[in-house]
Amino acid sequence: MSSPAPAAAVLDTSADDFVLPFAVEGLDVRGRIVRLGPAIDAILARHAYPDAVSTLLAEATTLAVLLGSALKIEGRFILQAQTDGPVGLLVVDYEMPDRIRACATYDAERVAAFAADQAPVGALLGIGNLAMTIDPGRQASRYQGVVPLDGGSLEEAAHLYFRQSEQIPTAVRLAAAHAYRSDEGQDRAFHWRAGGIIVQHLPPAGMSRIADLPPGDAPEGAEIPDFEEDDEWNEARLILETVEDHELIDPSISAGNLLYRLYHERGVRVFDPTDLIERCRCSQDRITEMLKGFSDEEQAEMTRDGEIVVTCEFCSKSYTVDPAALKPE
Repeated sequence: MSSPAPAAAVLDTSADDFVLPFAVEGLDVRGRIVRLGPAIDAILARHAYPDAVSTLLAEATTLAVLLGSALKIEGRFILQAQTDGPVGLLVVDYEMPDRIRACATYDAERVAAFAADQAPVGALLGIGNLAMTIDPGRQASRYQGVVPLDGGSLEEAAHLYFRQSEQIPTAVRLAAAHAYRSDEGQDRAFHWRAGGIIVQHLPPAGMSRIADLPPGDAPEGAEIPDFEEDDEWNEARLILETVEDHELIDPSISAGNLLYRLYHERGVRVFDPTDLIERCRCSQDRITEMLKGFSDEEQAEMTRDGEIVVTCEFCSKSYTVDPAALKPE
């Protein structure tokens, strides 16, 4: 990573598909901005999800990149939500440093009822768990953090994760929308866009002061004392709360301009952005190796007209495998 530059120096940052790290020295804050355009549009258009499901999956993809891009390792960051809600499963697979793929499963009737009620998007998830897995590959063991979902937003789940697991003061904002696009030659007038920003308080002297979660064994009605956060973190968090959804997804508002508006008085500086691409990990060899893990009986049940057909849940590409290729040589 190169030396940081003032935010004003990157006002021409590309409008789509990147993650941009930044630092606010005056507030001891580090953060990242993610902008997704064609990459998230390709993922969502391929599956033709209902708008509410697409919005939720776009936010989940943005969150996965915000969190995974902080890791200084090769490997994958996997965000997975499994719940009893209308959207039963969300999976985002972010292969560092730049490849993303995502998919969702949902109950169409329950999603339609949700849309009719105009409930908050977070209600699509219902009750369940949000798991965040770091998979460094063969070089080390997996690490997984899990937080409960109770019908709240993904932002709230991310805040709970950092308070419980990392104990780092963290604030996250996410946004996604089906936005009008007037480019000539486009086959669709509306395209999906998503964006997000994360800030974390990382003072050089060590841990900053953060409030504990309410004790679970406190008597009913017990008074929980107020807690004063560090002034620097309180300022950084309050400033972030002024971010509006359109500022995170509007291609006419550059990441540099947004950061300058938020934190220029405190000396915001940016690092090199990383471009993001929509790219699936599936292949003929991977599918064949996966099928070899099934028993002979299971392989026989999958076989139709002398072949096994597998469709990737992420990219919808189909692969045909000869059962004979699964037998030991």
